[in-house]
This record gives sequence, structure tokens and C-alpha cells, in this order.
Amino acid sequence: MGWGSDVAAEAIRRLDLRYIALVPGASYRGLHDSIVNYLGNANPQMLVCLHEEHAVAIADGYARVTETPMAVALHSNVGLMHGIMPIFNSWCGRTPVIVFGATGPVDADKRRPWIDWIHTARDQGAMIRPFVKFDDQPASPQATVEAILRAAQLATTKPFGPVYVCLDAELQEAPLTSEVAFPDPARFRAAPPPPAPEEIVKETLRLVCKARFPLFMMGRVSRREDDWARRVRLAEALGAVVITDQHNAAAFPTEHPNHVAAPSFRAGKAVAELLNNADVIVSFDWLDLAGTLRHVFGHAQTQEPVGSRIVSCSLDSYVHNGWSADHQALPAVDVPVLADPDTFVAQMLDALGPAARKTAPLPAAARKITHWTKSPGGKLKPSASGPLGPLDLALTVAAFARANKGTLSRTALGWAGEACRFDHPLDFLGNDQGGAVGTGPGHSVGAALALRDSDRMALSVIGDGDYLMGVSALWTASHVELPMMIVVANNRSYFNDEGHQERVALDRDRPKDNKWIGQQIDKPAVDLGKMAEAQGFKSEQVATTKELTAALARGKKVVRGGGRTLIDARVLPGYAEAAARGASGGRGGT
Repeated sequence: MGWGSDVAAEAIRRLDLRYIALVPGASYRGLHDSIVNYLGNANPQMLVCLHEEHAVAIADGYARVTETPMAVALHSNVGLMHGIMPIFNSWCGRTPVIVFGATGPVDADKRRPWIDWIHTARDQGAMIRPFVKFDDQPASPQATVEAILRAAQLATTKPFGPVYVCLDAELQEAPLTSEVAFPDPARFRAAPPPPAPEEIVKETLRLVCKARFPLFMMGRVSRREDDWARRVRLAEALGAVVITDQHNAAAFPTEHPNHVAAPSFRAGKAVAELLNNADVIVSFDWLDLAGTLRHVFGHAQTQEPVGSRIVSCSLDSYVHNGWSADHQALPAVDVPVLADPDTFVAQMLDALGPAARKTAPLPAAARKITHWTKSPGGKLKPSASGPLGPLDLALTVAAFARANKGTLSRTALGWAGEACRFDHPLDFLGNDQGGAVGTGPGHSVGAALALRDSDRMALSVIGDGDYLMGVSALWTASHVELPMMIVVANNRSYFNDEGHQERVALDRDRPKDNKWIGQQIDKPAVDLGKMAEAQGFKSEQVATTKELTAALARGKKVVRGGGRTLIDARVLPGYAEAAARGASGGRGGT
């Protein structure tokens, strides 16, 4: 060890960050050399990317599986500008990502003409400070060790989130002039999340046990199998109805008797019926609790709160700020619980004692509601003939994933709740909580990286607009030989915005038939398969359920053999969610 950047590299290795996703850049050429020639490009191993957005999205996708961070390196201010959107996405999704940047030389006398000047910022972290948990620009090798330790500690302290450490180019390339110590990282690990006070646990149990219709809203919870089992046990012991949604990763077995309504992206009639019946609602870090209640009941919760007793367990307020409104609307809560949701579940089970091993019946009103799996929507099958519709695609892919231990790293917008048959915490990793477009390919690659040594198949379904913005992320998967499959729901349009244009046209009494103008991705149609093949993937195009089923079977062989494949599924415009809801009449649907 002889250089400033060797110190940063050694600190990263001691944190056991297995990978660092990057696009090479001169501002961190010192760190690059240290990873290659001092560390031997191992622990972390470099993942070369073709765009900085992909580097961050891959780390985000990796964290969605593992709940642990990997590293990212972004070149100076310009690389950080490219990476800003997926950093915000990681922030909204509460995933741990450790981003390393570089600037300078800060000492103007050491800068090369032109290029070093335009790549130096006075306060580079300011660009992302409102949506990272921590940023720092250390000024010595010793301070570099501290900055990296603190960044890792905060990224992995719940609620998780991205952090940023900016390394001065001169500091990286300067020879060491004094000894640098590396303390045991275990002494700087994140503290366990706080439990709820005992009286809060007891009060919650009193409310739920006396309730006529208790409802659990399972939101942002862990990927751990033991936590999953405890959630199931608690719901069964208390006879609580459970709902989940499609924003978050799988949180509860969706075909379980207590999971009465299919998971929805936005609460539909079936979920509304449950919420209207509920007299006690327990939110386990449900994303946008107040917004969901307003959507169902029609009133802002600060103006006309619902009459049900509300218990809300979340640590999310620790990261709320005034710059971003990702904290969502403010709910009216009777029992606020500042604790980790899974810790709270475990506490309630402990407090129940022997009763936790018993199974209580569902509320009488819930038993009168047809479980979504037995409703017309729950019995839907893909069309055997005709063009491929969004619902056909969703049902076909869902059946394939279920039969082949697939992990859906994300699904296309408008996915049917009836295609959400999850019985493991890694069956579904949730959708893009920052509302970004172009992160789907990167998320898919990151999830595949995390799943590479498991028995699960990395599978994702993304829209064609999302795919086209992020397609070159697939090159990284080929470069490091990740087995994975992507299905593109290709409706040849920015279809979500067609809906917005139709609404505006109707509000203004203008022709809605013009909604497609400026929206459709056609004439010429983009060859999605050739774009994938250029990144090292196999590909094929399908347009019917039969073709899709056959393509999935062929894709399985490719993935099981260690390869990568993309299916360009040309679907009719529309949403699977709406089609399924029409079939089920609302009850048991989405």
C-alpha cells in the first residue's frame, strides 16, 4: 500500500463489498488502479457498464435481493449527473447503495488545463444531498477510512438508503506519507433497528384482539424467510385479513386464506371492500398509507380521517425531508410505532405466548367475501387464440415463474393482481418506487447478479419504453455471464401517457383519438431483439400465447445452461390489471 487510493480500496475490501459497478473515468483513475493492481480486481470485482445510470440501477437491483450494498463508481460531476435519477430511485425504494465519486484536483494549481476544471465542483455532493442519507469528501487518507466506514454504516441502518463519498483526485494519486490504520469494520456496523416499546405492543394487541375486522397492510418488509414465516403466523394467530400491493416486494403468501384480495398497484374494489369493513388497520410500513385511504374513502386524512383505528409501524420518518415529497401524504394514526415492522411482528408474537401457535378464524364479514383465487378473475386463463393481450402475457409468465422458481425482479405497468401468486419473499422484488423509466434492465441485471449462486431463475417483465432507455445495461450481464431472462411487454407506445392525453382531451372536449400522436414507438418499429443480440443475448419475438409459452420453455433451457435470452412479446395496447378487473367484476380482483 503506497497511495491514497490504495487506502480507499483497502477500506472497501474490508467492508466485503463484492462488486463495484462503474463506467471508467479519469477522476478516479487512482482508485481504478488500486482496485486492479492492489486488490487484484477481487472483492470488489469491477462490473463494467455502458452508462452510469445502469451502474446505479444494477446496485439497486442487487440490494433488492440481498438487502446489502454493493459499490458504484461515478466519474466526476458529469458521471454523477448521469447517475442522479437511479440514485433518487434507490432513495425512494429505501435500498442500500454505496456510491463513490471523484472530483478535482481540488487544489487548482494541480489541475490539467480545461478538462480538470470542467470536472471539478466546489460541492459535488450538493447535487444529490436531498436524496442520500450521507455524503462526504474526505481530505486525508485517514479521513477516507472514516468516511467509508460511516457511509457503509448509514447505508445499512434502517431505513436503508444510498450514500455518496467523493474522492479528491489529487488525494487518490498522492503517495502515502504516514501510517494509516484500518480498524475492524464490525465495530462500526449498523445498529439493529429499534423495537417498539412494550406498552405499544400491548396496546396494538388489545386493539387487534378486540377488533371485529382487523386488517394488516404489509408493505416494506424484509426478504428473510424467517420474517416471512412470522408475518404469516401473526396473521393466522390474530385472524387478521392481509393485503399487499405491487409497489413493494412480496410480503405475504398471496394465495393464503387471509390474503383475501389480489395484490394491486392501486386499490380497487376488492381492497376497498376490505378497508371499508376494517375497524382496526395495522400498517407495516405500507407505502403511501394516507394516499391509499384517500383513494378508497375520497378524503385527505388531514381533513377527514377514516373512522377506523389505525396503527402505523414504520421508521420512514427518519429520512423525510422538505426537498422531496416521497414521504407521501400524512396519515392520521391512533398508535404510531417508530420501529422496524418485522421486529414489531416478532414482538407481538412473543407477547402472545402460547396463543401464537393457534389459528384464529377470519372475521365473519371476511368469510363472506369470495377469496380472489376463487373469484372469476382468479380463475382466468390466457387466451388460446388471437393476438397476445397484456393479461395473456401476465398469466402465462406468472405460471412459468411459479413452475420454475422464478424471481420476478419487476413487472410491467398494469400487471394483473391475478398474476401475483407469490409464496416466497424472493418471488417478486417490487416495482420502481421512484417512478423512473429506463431502470428496468439495470434492476434485472442486478437481481440476476444477486441470484447467480442460488437455485432461482432471474426473470423480469419490463415495458418497451423502459427497455429502450436502458437496453445497454444488458451488455454487463453478458460480460460477466449472468443467467437471466427478460420479457418485454412491447405495445410500441409510451402507452401510459396515451391515457393521460385521452384524459386531458376529454376534460377539454377535444378529440381523444389523437392521443397516440407523440406517443407511439413505431414506423419504423424498433427491433428489440436485435438490440438484445447486440448486447450478447439470444432473442425471439412472439405475438400469441402459444408462441410465448414455447419461447419461455426454450428460454428456460438457455438460462439453465448459463445463458441470457430476451423475448419481445408484442402485446395489444391496454393493461392486464383492467382486463382482469373487468372479468371479476371487482370482487376478488384488483
